Amino acid sequence: MKRIALLLLCGLLSACGTGPVRRVSEPSANIQQLTVRADGSWAVDLRIDNFSSVPMRFDSVSLDLAVGGEKAGSLQGTPALTIGPEAADIASLTLAPGAAAKIVLADALARGASVTYTLAGHVTAAAQDAKARDYDIERHNALSPVPGLTGVLR
Repeated sequence: MKRIALLLLCGLLSACGTGPVRRVSEPSANIQQLTVRADGSWAVDLRIDNFSSVPMRFDSVSLDLAVGGEKAGSLQGTPALTIGPEAADIASLTLAPGAAAKIVLADALARGASVTYTLAGHVTAAAQDAKARDYDIERHNALSPVPGLTGVLR
């Protein structure tokens, strides 16, 4: 009986020593806000979600953006953001969109209508004390004009 109790106690003690589980999950990215600037360029606030149980460092972003089915261009940047576990942060990027995408977005803003968008590409991220790797991103969503803010969609 003493041996069984001793084995049980050893098992319980070894289970306590493992610490919290480090889970690294695929991140996500979507557009939180898009603003059409006076010069025709777009200011894009990209929301990056870290679903991991550890902080992640996001080193670079390379995402192709299409608006209303028209290729707008490529969102490129080096946000150098460290995002805590199960949290999100914003990377502000600038894009000089293609003509067809500009027309689609201008039409949606003029009508006060929402417009669909697609992000496809990757973000490069690393967990604490780990090697960086690319995570594929593919996101389909929509943006709607913000009442009272000219040229802004969320």
